[in-house]
This record gives sequence, C-alpha cells and structure tokens, in this order.
Amino acid sequence: MPYVDRQNRICGFLDIEELENSGKFLRRYFILDTHQGSLVWYMDNPQNLPVGARHVGSLSLTYISKVSDATKQRPKAEYCFVINAGMRKFFLQANDQQDLVEWVNALNNATKITVPKSSDAVHSESQRALHFSACSYVCFFPSAFFQQDGEVGHSVGGEKMGLRKAQNHPPYLHSRAGQDQTIIKAGYCVKQGALMKNWKRRYFVLEQNSMSYFKSDLEKDPLRIILLKEVHKVQECKHGEIMLRDNLFEVVTTSRTFYVQADSPEEMHSWIKAISGAIVAQRGPGRSAASRVNFFPKRPSGVYLHIYII
Repeated sequence: MPYVDRQNRICGFLDIEELENSGKFLRRYFILDTHQGSLVWYMDNPQNLPVGARHVGSLSLTYISKVSDATKQRPKAEYCFVINAGMRKFFLQANDQQDLVEWVNALNNATKITVPKSSDAVHSESQRALHFSACSYVCFFPSAFFQQDGEVGHSVGGEKMGLRKAQNHPPYLHSRAGQDQTIIKAGYCVKQGALMKNWKRRYFVLEQNSMSYFKSDLEKDPLRIILLKEVHKVQECKHGEIMLRDNLFEVVTTSRTFYVQADSPEEMHSWIKAISGAIVAQRGPGRSAASRVNFFPKRPSGVYLHIYII
C-alpha cells in the first residue's frame, strides 16, 4: 500500500510497463512528491540504494490529465490502472484492489490543483491527498540466541534480487517445498547486515516454530533460521528517524537486535502481529504463570505485572 514518508511524500511499490505496449511490467519504487510536482520511480527504495542513485523514470504532474482504472483496457493485467500524460499512456499494476484505488485517488488529488494557493492551503491539500492510521503491536517474550549466518554485507544486487513481486501467502494455507511446517506469512523485507551494517533485501518466511530468511524466494536454503521460542520481543522500532528508515521494526534477542524494514506501514504491522501471534500460538494455554514470570520486570511493590498484547 502507498504510505506517507518522513518528507511527506506518497511512496510505494508498483509494476510499470516502461516500454509502451510491450506487455512487460517491471517492479519499481514510486515517489509522488506534490511539493516538487513530480512522480518519480527507482529500481528500489532509495533508502536501499547507494547514495546519489538516480531515478529510472519521472513524470511531471502538470502533464497528467487523468488517472483511472484500466481493467477494460488491459484485461490480462490484474489491478491495472493508467496515467494519461499527453501523447503517452503509462500502465501500472497495483498489489491489490485497495492499493489500486489509493494510488488512483492520490494521483488525481495531486494533479487537480489548477490555481495558485497559499502555502498553508497547499500543505493542507497534500495532507488530505492520502491518510493512513497506524497502530503498534508489542509482544514481549524470553531472551534468546539467534544462529549465526556469517553473512558479509554487499550492495543491492539489482532487479533480480528483491524486485520481484512478493508472494503473499494466506495464513496457514501453504507449505514451503521440503518443509513440514505451515507457512503463516511470507514476503520481501529489507534487513540490516550483521557486519557491514548495510541494508539487504531478503525473502522472509514465518512458520509455526521459526522465522527464516533467504536471498530470494527462489532459494531453498535459508541464510538464517530464527526459533520463535527464543524471541525476546518484536515491536515497531523507535529509532526509525535516527536510522533514516520508514516502516522499521525490530526483533530483539539477548545477543543482537535485528532491524527489519517493510515496504509499507501496513506490512510492518502485519509482520509484527503475525510473529507475535505465532509465538503465542506456539506456547499454547498450558504454559504456567510461574514459568512466565521471570521474563517481565518486577514492580517496586514486589508484584509481577503480566501484559500480553497481540
């Protein structure tokens, strides 16, 4: 889903037919900047690209006359919409119907301003273009140790790695080939490397007892397997502004905090909720209060406080 970043720009992934009438759609990261009056797209989120990396396409908002659903024009392209810009039509594919509606509305709202307005009015208009509500899910669990994968940091590997459309598996319906566990959630996220502290796109798979990540969704062997019983807590990261990362959450163990960036606020909260729920489901109702009490801080009065938020 599109979201508003720290610079008040509407951002998100879409597939675009860059070569007109080719029928080939490529995954790109779009930024709708109403202050600059432009729509630009990159190979990946610029936060994950080398400093100074340029966009691969751009379109001035003044050239856009209309944005609309293109289901009838491109019946074989699911969730397709079209941007009419002068002599050229840009066809794009959203992730789902809601994503399509939000992008169409955001683009039409951004291009309908035809008379000068005061700075306050323009700011208010851009704020109204798209609004999202966010809620945090925090779940605390025992401290743990994560297996070491020995990854060495490297720059983004381009279109082949991470720029394929992520396959969102419905909860509890699919199993990864060669594994007995049921997949709860799967998709691409960006994580911080252990050694070089750079950011790499990885394919994450959450199962009943573990969470793994792979170089891509084509790989069979994970780079790391994280046992859910050893997760201390998972929550939205409070240091996202300092780290210059949107949609950032953290998976905490005694030995290390893993920082993971989702593609949108909705995806971030979805991962937090899914991981938290999987850990609670794994423990079951039979776990005694005595075995849980040591994982929570003691109040000054000597009474232990147990809070479970899912």
